[in-house]
Amino acid sequence: MSRTSRQNRKTAETAIQLSIDLDGEGTSNISTGIGFFDHMLTLFSRHGLFDLDIDAKGDLEVDFHHTVEDTGITLGEAMREALGDKRGIRRYGCCHLPMDETLARVVVDLSNRPHLEFRAAPDTPSAPNFPFTLVEEFCRALASNLRANIHVELLYGRDGHHIAEAIFKGLARALREACEKDPRVKGIPSTKEAL
Repeated sequence: MSRTSRQNRKTAETAIQLSIDLDGEGTSNISTGIGFFDHMLTLFSRHGLFDLDIDAKGDLEVDFHHTVEDTGITLGEAMREALGDKRGIRRYGCCHLPMDETLARVVVDLSNRPHLEFRAAPDTPSAPNFPFTLVEEFCRALASNLRANIHVELLYGRDGHHIAEAIFKGLARALREACEKDPRVKGIPSTKEAL
């Protein structure tokens, strides 16, 4: 069965068209109008092995916040739909991701209980053209709409670009593991028999 989804989200601030295939090869076509964010989403697709198309238009003349948050919302909705009832998935995923001097840890539970725990020092540097606070906003929007429990921890790092990249790649790898089908899992991986 195909694990795909297409989503359209239109508000007064953004217009987003998005499609995803959870069982893809990591191909992507990303256009958000924010070069660094496009780079992060391309990495997310490649390292998660998710085929991902995103066309996002937002009020960039205001700032990047609405576009980044609404993209996270739409991606979360698409992944949740593509997962269906979650039969046979691993459910949990974990990744320690090094990026030069940076190390990030991302842990995921596709529990249907949305929560983001995001731990990074208040003075964590931003990439030159992308506020670090938007990395957390993206993760929060994704967790809330995927209805996943996501823990992100920056263990250490100095370069803002490397820090954001380690988090996005770690998120991709942890979600890839959690979304994967495990032939040993029969039915829904919960004693509640529902996720």
